[in-house]
Amino acid sequence: MSRREKIEAMLADDPQDTFLRYSLAMELDKEGQHDASVAKFAELTVDEPPYVPAFFMSGQLLVRLGRIDEAQVMLRNGIAAARTQNDQHAASEMTEFLSTLG
Repeated sequence: MSRREKIEAMLADDPQDTFLRYSLAMELDKEGQHDASVAKFAELTVDEPPYVPAFFMSGQLLVRLGRIDEAQVMLRNGIAAARTQNDQHAASEMTEFLSTLG
């Protein structure tokens, strides 16, 4: 059983587990299933509250895929979410990364 399959099996028991959903998005990226990974990250960004690390990882993945405009939107939204959640460290990291995109 692959790592992804193990995560999916655990998610079957607890489909709302944020960390497992994030882990699945990461595994999909590692397997080269980038569109599926982007979609899973996007799901985490619309949770209440949104999962801030998903914005940053999605932004980085979108940049690797050459989808800069989408990455910029994702990072701006992530910065706003991080600030709302008083996560200044994440907001700062995403701001720095965003500034490198022009």
